[in-house]
Amino acid sequence: MIDDSHGLAVKCSGAVSVPGIRTWTSKEWSGTRAPWLTARRIRGPRPGAPARPPEFRMPSNRSSLLADRTGRPPRGRDPRRGERRPVRHTQVRTSYRGASSGPRNGRNVDPARRAAIDAFDVTTSAFPALGVPDRVVRLLGIDGIVAPTPVQTAVIPDAIAGRDVLGRARTGSGKTLAFGLPILTRLAGARSRPNHPRALVVVPTRELAVQVTSAVEPLAAALGLRMVTVYGGTPYDRQIRRLSQGVDIVVATPGRLDDLVRRGLCRLDHVEIVALDEADHLCDLGFYPVVSELLAATPPDGQRLLLSATLDGDVDRLVRRHLTDPARHEIDPGRGSVAEMDHHVIVVEAHARFDVTTRLVRANPRSIVFTRTKYGATRLADDLRNVGVPAVDLHGDLSQRVRERNLDTFRTGRAHVVVATDVAARGIHVGGVGLVVHFDPAGEPKSYLHRSGRTARAGASGAVVTVATPGQARSMEGLHKRAGVDAKRVDPRSIDGPLTTTALAEAPAMPAMAPARGGAARSRRGALRGPDRGDGTRRDGDRRRGRRLPR
Repeated sequence: MIDDSHGLAVKCSGAVSVPGIRTWTSKEWSGTRAPWLTARRIRGPRPGAPARPPEFRMPSNRSSLLADRTGRPPRGRDPRRGERRPVRHTQVRTSYRGASSGPRNGRNVDPARRAAIDAFDVTTSAFPALGVPDRVVRLLGIDGIVAPTPVQTAVIPDAIAGRDVLGRARTGSGKTLAFGLPILTRLAGARSRPNHPRALVVVPTRELAVQVTSAVEPLAAALGLRMVTVYGGTPYDRQIRRLSQGVDIVVATPGRLDDLVRRGLCRLDHVEIVALDEADHLCDLGFYPVVSELLAATPPDGQRLLLSATLDGDVDRLVRRHLTDPARHEIDPGRGSVAEMDHHVIVVEAHARFDVTTRLVRANPRSIVFTRTKYGATRLADDLRNVGVPAVDLHGDLSQRVRERNLDTFRTGRAHVVVATDVAARGIHVGGVGLVVHFDPAGEPKSYLHRSGRTARAGASGAVVTVATPGQARSMEGLHKRAGVDAKRVDPRSIDGPLTTTALAEAPAMPAMAPARGGAARSRRGALRGPDRGDGTRRDGDRRRGRRLPR
């Protein structure tokens, strides 16, 4: 037996009892025989134990109970049993299971805000005329949302009436609330069974799933509805636990949702309404078979809402197969861009692209820069930080935690620039973006329009700049024409001072560029083969196969 100065009794292979103190299990060497020293965990004072003396203090050396005869704390594994000996701090916990640790689920509302919600006059809002519940109207009203956008005015009445809806509208037009408000209206007043959601919102990217949830969840909580966001790149545990507790609305990306459905953890036979946001992008990413299978797993008499900035490709197949007599709404038909945008092409040599981009983002601190590859995004963000420009990157190789952290860094102003691949070109709404820079030119009109749509949102103005070499600038002429964009070519050397959007708008336009020598056909061949390296070979498969191109 070892007698401690504070009355502790320790026996080999026995128990440690400390009046009024909870201790943790530990195992320890004792001499060469190494018997086990075991401590029993006690929650609070034992019944009948004497009160702790006021002058009682635990030894300052926390390992005094855990030391062997040499005075060293235990390490490693026991060679005879091969198991780890946990060493934990002996301390008093200040919180217990079930103890309140602040607001839960974010549903506690500030009393002043609650009073403002209750006092809001719903007659000053146009949403009640669309069939939106008064409680939701008040929440929208105190945030300054009293007039619906054109797409909301067109879609919400038909959706609340129970019709399938096929909607097309430009980016930043308010499509999230256009399908979110009808979902809330339909589900209000009932609860869902565990693992049986009643509404499903399918989106192409994790960032868009988070954005939809952040926009709709406060309104859902006001109606007593619960939501969960389901996407890949994060652990299953929390998502499975939320589904088992019963949620009304699931906002999900197709891959993770399909996985949970196949495991039987999310059943779709009670789904009353399904919304597909950015449906064309879902199909572009190859999710058409998964999305079609998910829709087929929902009740055939359920309601379907399909909204996107463009409706083409496999979207028509989804419409024909899964929508019944849909109400069609097109806002700004034939246009995917915003009229308030100013489009420019800065023509520079390849070696000057980074310097010009640095001048642009320094003069316009709320900017998004697009690159073609993930590695290019990371490298450009590092280069900008090295010259003193706060920048973060955003692409698919980053974990979801890092992507959310980087977006939050940009939203809060700690970073002035986001360097992204096309992962951020769809559905990511970051307010106050005044400039979009195509560091690597877009390859098709749709990609150009969706990249450019990160600025000039919700009626605001913005500028779009493509940093291009002379050869790229020639190819951009056809792309701009197909996208319905009138872009001005600018020589940065003609601008003295910062490259602000105002300076670009006032700069003289460059004269029309002469076509490449050899005609359009040769230009197309060169584009396919890759740039000439100067030794008769090119950076493509012809060089890898050892063939030389004719001069």
